[in-house]
Amino acid sequence: MTARPSRKRVPTMSRQTTFEERIKIVEYVTKAKHSYTEAADHFQVSYQQVRTWVIKTKSGGYEALVDNRGHRKANHELTELDKANLQIRELKAQLADKELYEAFIKKFQELQRRG
Repeated sequence: MTARPSRKRVPTMSRQTTFEERIKIVEYVTKAKHSYTEAADHFQVSYQQVRTWVIKTKSGGYEALVDNRGHRKANHELTELDKANLQIRELKAQLADKELYEAFIKKFQELQRRG
């Protein structure tokens, strides 16, 4: 009995995929009868992600592949209070950017004077 070294798999780093890419990957597995591992290697995505997309597609169709994370309300859905709070947040961010820029310029000019 000889010991065979097991093949060590390096995990694939995650990457952004578009909706169309996910559809291609799922069709690569389902229609072309490739394994999850082959699809993961071919498209440089993780095995688990391929498996998850195939399962989602089988249960909910291609619409289940849409990434709904982080979506905001449409402008017409916002109340006046929401719009005001959003504007306040944007103005605060602009003010913080301006203050940071001015502090950088001040420090840069000070360093130029010194030497």
